[in-house]
Amino acid sequence: MDNTLVDRDHEVVELHPERTEINERLDKFVTVRLADLGLSRGTVQGLIEAGHVLVDGVARRAKFKMTPGEVVTVTLPPPTIDELLPEAIPLSIVFEDADVIVLDKPAGLVVHPAPGHPSGTLVNALLHHAPEINLGGTNRPGIVHRLDKDTSGLMVVAKTDRARTTLAAQWEARSVAKGYVALVHGLVEPDEGTVDAPIGRDPAQRQRMAVTSARGREAVSNFVVRERFKFAAMTLLDVEIETGRTHQIRVHLTFIGHPIVGDTVYGRRDVGAVLNRQFLHAARLGFRLPDGREVAFESPLPADLQATLATLASVEVTRAATG
Repeated sequence: MDNTLVDRDHEVVELHPERTEINERLDKFVTVRLADLGLSRGTVQGLIEAGHVLVDGVARRAKFKMTPGEVVTVTLPPPTIDELLPEAIPLSIVFEDADVIVLDKPAGLVVHPAPGHPSGTLVNALLHHAPEINLGGTNRPGIVHRLDKDTSGLMVVAKTDRARTTLAAQWEARSVAKGYVALVHGLVEPDEGTVDAPIGRDPAQRQRMAVTSARGREAVSNFVVRERFKFAAMTLLDVEIETGRTHQIRVHLTFIGHPIVGDTVYGRRDVGAVLNRQFLHAARLGFRLPDGREVAFESPLPADLQATLATLASVEVTRAATG
């Protein structure tokens, strides 16, 4: 993505096909490139049919095949506050009091409404569960931080103004403990390490983030090897982040040559062979409540990630036994 323009009525995104995307269908290309917006392929096809997706300024059909050098322009109508409705979406509540909700977000759930995805989000579920959360003129009521759509794990939501202020201050001071579990490609050699590299918009593909010294913001990630899967050439890591940049863990691990398994944006596209989403889970979260109490929470790996590890462990045992 080379450019994004936003005004009161719409957002316009420019996408540029790469050589690896030659002959890819237009609808699939746009869906993959805008994956973090939570747009379904059906929504993208609707945008194409309505003439909101242009290739070199010309409306094309969904099955149009991509060619490097073309410019794909996508016009995204933004959701409005009026579209925010309570929805009875199940929530896995870990802790709740008058000020905050700590929940375990499943993979696949978008945190807040985005263009083409105004409903079915965590925010819609929160408005049903805790209608006292104040909208405050935003489509992100109570949201202090977020997890990517396909990242599972712990989040804290502010129910009151004092909670929002307290939590925001802790994020700013970097005093929040944030621990993740990630499965990456390759055998990570050091048992532990730190990636200290600034992150900003990728100048070549602006829908992505990248390690960049040009306008990049400080980003620090620490990792410890939990287990190496020799025959699968994968490594399980515990990751603690000191900062909270967009896609920080995904970008940093790709930067050191170990992209997260299942990450089709920053990693490889062989996701179907192992897992149908990225192997990244927010497993630990610690912070201070508005009343001053220190709290810490842990979330076990979801069933799909546990199953992936069990399969890898089985392969290791089998291969080792057969020499």
